[in-house]
Amino acid sequence: MATSPPPETTAAAPLRRIGIVVGLAAEARLAAPLGARVAVGGGDAAGARRAAEDLVARGVAGLVSFGLAGGLDPALPAGTVLVPHAVRQDGRTIVVHAALARALGGQDRHTLLCGAAVVATVPRKARLWRDTGCAAVDLETGAVAAVAQAHGLPFAVLRAVCDPAGRSLPPAALAALDGGGKIGIGRVLASVLVRPWQVPALLGLARDAAAARRALARRVADLGAR
Repeated sequence: MATSPPPETTAAAPLRRIGIVVGLAAEARLAAPLGARVAVGGGDAAGARRAAEDLVARGVAGLVSFGLAGGLDPALPAGTVLVPHAVRQDGRTIVVHAALARALGGQDRHTLLCGAAVVATVPRKARLWRDTGCAAVDLETGAVAAVAQAHGLPFAVLRAVCDPAGRSLPPAALAALDGGGKIGIGRVLASVLVRPWQVPALLGLARDAAAARRALARRVADLGAR
């Protein structure tokens, strides 16, 4: 069952009146040039919900889920920018607000899966791609969409593929994030000391993440130039 967004007329506000929810402090820095209010959720659904509710309390005119995503569609390389036309959560399809998506550079044909846990392995990604047809997955967007719906606000997504469908996440990557949305270098090093075999995979993931951040930075710069 698809859920429709609020009427188009509610999205007339410029991006500076929109609230942007990110998972990482580094993503907040990427979004800053848009001039919108930005809140860091810490990389999970509960934190994203708190961040979104805080932005609503501050009077934003809409909500955007911004940052990185895990690729499910094998055709999408790291750095692919997504402004999906819909998100899928718990079997429901939530249609994003078209006018807000256009303000983010224009929506595409993709659907984003709202995950409940990190999708860390290539076989698991392949299963989700086969079962859902969703192009990518993240942990925060579902919570942001739910808050937007609860308050009758426009909602859209701007994310870039970080780990593509063909890349599994090494253990250090899963341990890296702290509750404040920052990468805990100590946690990464501790994991590497115990499992040094994961270093090549970590380096590959770092290259993919850098490509995703560059792509988001370019999109943000393009939006600022419009």
